[in-house]
Amino acid sequence: MKPVCSHLFVYGTLLDSGNSYGAYLQQHCTLLKKGKFKGKLYDIDEYPGAIVDESTDQYVHGSIYQMDEPEKILNFIDDYEGFGDDQEQPNLFTRELTSIETDMGTVQCWIYLYHLSVANLPQIPSGRYFK
Repeated sequence: MKPVCSHLFVYGTLLDSGNSYGAYLQQHCTLLKKGKFKGKLYDIDEYPGAIVDESTDQYVHGSIYQMDEPEKILNFIDDYEGFGDDQEQPNLFTRELTSIETDMGTVQCWIYLYHLSVANLPQIPSGRYFK
């Protein structure tokens, strides 16, 4: 059982309100602030994947949302991110609690991190995903 946390950090396609899952987030969450974490962002063709890397001086940038019904919303987004026992194994993404840096300190957030090898993927050096 995953711990209860009502914050979600989003850095990729879920930031797009034209994406039905992104639109769902905007309807059921409140955008709190921008944030970042030490890590690397990779281009996986139609979407990005991020990994945490405390040893780098690079950051992955995104937005922190306050979820109105965390369990319901996370179950919905788990499906989109291909995360869970009922999804193809190994999962493309894993959902982890991560400390996100903001201008007001750190916030614990759920984040979907890429779970497969990044060895042959192009990195997005800016840490910002725009498609």
